[in-house]
Amino acid sequence: GGRYEAVVPHWFWCKVTDTRERWVPFSAQDSERLEEAHGAGKEQGDVVVPTSGGRYDVHLRTRQRVAVYWEEEVSEVRRCTWFYKGDKDNKYIPYSESFSEELEEAYMIAVTLGEWKKKLESPNREVIILHNPKLMVHYHPVASSDDWVSTPTEQGRPRTVKRGVENIAVEIPNGEPLQIDHLVFVVHGIGPACDIRFRSIVQCVNDFRNVSLSMLQAHFKKAQEQQQVGRVEFLPVNWHSSLHSTGVDVDLERITLPSINRLRHFINDTILDVFFYNSSTYCQTIVDTVASEMNRLHRLFLQRNPQFKGGVSIAGHSLGSLILFDLLTNQKADPEEDENCAQGSRTASSPGGTEEVKEILKKLELSEYCDVFEKEKMDRQALFLCTEKNLKEMGIPLGPRMKILHYISSKTEMKLWLHPQSPGNTSTEIVSSTNLNIPLSQVSANYPQLNYKPTIFFAFGSPIGMFLTVRGVKRIDPNYSLPTCKGFFNIYHPFDPVAYRIEPMIVPDLEFEPMLLPHHKGRKRMHLELKEGLTRMSVDLKNNLLGSLRVAWQSFTRSPVPALEAGSTEAEAEAEAGTEKQTDTKPEEPPAAKEESPPLINVGRLNGGNRIDYVLQEKPIESFNEYLFALQGHLCYWESEDTVLLVLKEIYQTQGITLDQPLPGSQ
Repeated sequence: GGRYEAVVPHWFWCKVTDTRERWVPFSAQDSERLEEAHGAGKEQGDVVVPTSGGRYDVHLRTRQRVAVYWEEEVSEVRRCTWFYKGDKDNKYIPYSESFSEELEEAYMIAVTLGEWKKKLESPNREVIILHNPKLMVHYHPVASSDDWVSTPTEQGRPRTVKRGVENIAVEIPNGEPLQIDHLVFVVHGIGPACDIRFRSIVQCVNDFRNVSLSMLQAHFKKAQEQQQVGRVEFLPVNWHSSLHSTGVDVDLERITLPSINRLRHFINDTILDVFFYNSSTYCQTIVDTVASEMNRLHRLFLQRNPQFKGGVSIAGHSLGSLILFDLLTNQKADPEEDENCAQGSRTASSPGGTEEVKEILKKLELSEYCDVFEKEKMDRQALFLCTEKNLKEMGIPLGPRMKILHYISSKTEMKLWLHPQSPGNTSTEIVSSTNLNIPLSQVSANYPQLNYKPTIFFAFGSPIGMFLTVRGVKRIDPNYSLPTCKGFFNIYHPFDPVAYRIEPMIVPDLEFEPMLLPHHKGRKRMHLELKEGLTRMSVDLKNNLLGSLRVAWQSFTRSPVPALEAGSTEAEAEAEAGTEKQTDTKPEEPPAAKEESPPLINVGRLNGGNRIDYVLQEKPIESFNEYLFALQGHLCYWESEDTVLLVLKEIYQTQGITLDQPLPGSQ
């Protein structure tokens, strides 16, 4: 007989998509942890093991995998040792645990006694034959007769049987670093589907997270080796389901026309979210859901990761970014921060503050309440921070309450975005400083407060610019910054039909390009270089038809935008010397270079003085048909390495950790 070595189990979970089952292996570290708990906890009650970076709990006794932060069907978990694969299966499928034990026992006897050609019957009357350690097969019983046929070969093609996970072609995922440096909440946009394949926000954020893990390995290797960097956790925030559970769908159903059925349902499910957001009834539901969900996730995350010391950032896609923007503009900063925001201009809590409140009440014909406000020491600034609840507590009846709230919202809306015209004009100066931190959108909603101050706000494919314009905001005061969040990036794909820029609203008089997001492998995308190179080459050839081809060739290989690319080469210098004579060959280049260099453009304090608008580079195929790729452009952010890398770079920069090699074109 031979030497028998026990099989090494690996843990799998069952992924069900449209009734199709697929068994997915846990990462090596998760599987080891499960095996350890399985070995230790036989007598105890239900042992719970956190897996997949703490986003799923496995209940060992019931063999279930349960999502922690969002709702999801529970998946079956299995401790796998033996697998089979039929003709039509493209992946190996694990046998049940009890039958695997029988197989293992038969295998052990066969090895120790050296007796092969062992025959076993599976629970549903199928036959497994162990010919030798390398060849083990599984036969289907013949459907026609109940008797076992002596020659199993007649029973159609057998299935292959394998022992141990190392013998089946399956990719065991890499585990995730245990240390979490930063938490990012991701809020989805319109409708329940987040990308072109109609996947949910959970799946899209999973992609984003996976891309971020590979980007960390590629671009933060040094920091990872020195253990400065673990990973960033991305958690999805779902609000669509709670909006559509208000019974509004049934009402819509009644009034929806029967023609072009699918299109109308698509519109009811998606584009209508925008209208819902603009109606005060549903807007309140949406902002409440988003804020309470983000606070709930934050609390739960801290409970599960008590040692977490990192910051929290937030990201929103399309309408999600607008919801976050409105929430963030309505956060209340600490008083000392308000002072900073006022930046030395006269603040409103000056001695005449309460006098101003009297004036306002007089204007609203509510003079009889002056004493109440005086007793509560309400100056103008305090009045503008009032919520309905505060006024109610002060004993102001409903009618006057409504008048005061309407006045507050109309004033803040009108004046927040006014730019102080001149230093002498104190009235607008006061306005721009005191109301700087309480803008209200046109939709009057009571905006909840978040439990934390976000480090950075990332907007992907965002219509913020368009919505502000529609709400009558002409421009954003360069001194304005979000009360509790110092960073703001607006990232979009050039063909995204929903995306709008922000910077021109801060600097309306200057025309300038957005920042080009560096390709994650450095340089520009090859086809963009080709496109620019070919354009230059044709200009050179036209102007100097008889000129040597060498000059043209050099102009083709010349690196594109000076400000974007690092260092010029000798060939470039030569090429430039060769083309110096034709001054009209490249009339557009010098200004382009100027536009690209960030220090010349001051885009205000919304992103702490840094640039806000970042545009992705399109893929070669996309530039052939912009319309065809428009929808895809709006949904491409989840798997875009360039987007993920910018997010990681900015997050880690706040902790003083930089990329291994700075990318060309990045600030």
